[in-house]
Amino acid sequence: MTGADVLARRPVLQPAPRLTRVEIVANEHSGSVGPGAAAEAEGIARGFGLEVNARAVEPHDLHAQLLAAVAAAPDLLVVIAGDGTANMAATLCGPDGPLLACLAGGTMNMLPRALYGRRDWQTALRAILSDGAVMAVAGGDADGNAFHVAAILGNPALWAPAREAIREGRFAEAWQRARYAWRRAFRSKLHYTLDGDMNGRAEALGLLCPIVSKGISDDTPALEAAAANPPGLLAVLRLGLETLVLPYLYPELGGGWRSSPFVKTGVCRQGHVSGRRHIHAILDGEIIRLPKFVRISFIPVAFRALVVAADEGRPEGGDASI
Repeated sequence: MTGADVLARRPVLQPAPRLTRVEIVANEHSGSVGPGAAAEAEGIARGFGLEVNARAVEPHDLHAQLLAAVAAAPDLLVVIAGDGTANMAATLCGPDGPLLACLAGGTMNMLPRALYGRRDWQTALRAILSDGAVMAVAGGDADGNAFHVAAILGNPALWAPAREAIREGRFAEAWQRARYAWRRAFRSKLHYTLDGDMNGRAEALGLLCPIVSKGISDDTPALEAAAANPPGLLAVLRLGLETLVLPYLYPELGGGWRSSPFVKTGVCRQGHVSGRRHIHAILDGEIIRLPKFVRISFIPVAFRALVVAADEGRPEGGDASI
């Protein structure tokens, strides 16, 4: 299969069912959401003749309110919040729960961008309610922690807090976090064993879900794995820029990191990763600490998303794939 073939492929979309009841959960303290978002979203949905229950949720109450929204068994759950909340909502809905629309409300907006491109949440909401289709979204699991876009395991994940501090203007904190990440670089490697005869040691292991991966064909449902062994700190920084930042800011640049001589790629349905101590990781933009032994698995249908039918699986405003 050529690169052009992979780029041309489209997920299989199903017609959207008739929607009647909608639950909306908005974290108005998150990123680009802002006050009044829940009421505004409710007004948009009611304009389509829907029965709506909208919640403006405090950050500490997000999990409980998402549980309540899913338990209400709506036809559609709309979430306007950051990356962590989007991931949480997708996990709670699962393959048998309500349809889910994760709309942009955070900083990186990894899942919203993969589903709806660069649309703001108001435009995306109107688009899916007027021209919706159902997409079965695959994902992955790392030691019981779900991800639906991408995971990065290893010490390079420590650069993410510095990046977030810079984005929020906390430069003194960014400097301290960058110094810590720099000291940790190359102190220990991961050992990985993945199906498809891919195993070895790496500074970092990246796992891309099908919704964003350009390296997986339709007839190979799996995670794309990328094991990185950069030869020096400058190469670590360059690889992190190419995989974590540039594809989401400038998607037209594509996945040039695959041609790097210090990146080994393959596919993964099952596998495990181990480290000398706990393993630092980024799952869908959120930083977590995993134990020193982590099982990896591919989830063929993690949840069902309501997307824009006219996009045919490729949202407007640039291809979010990497």
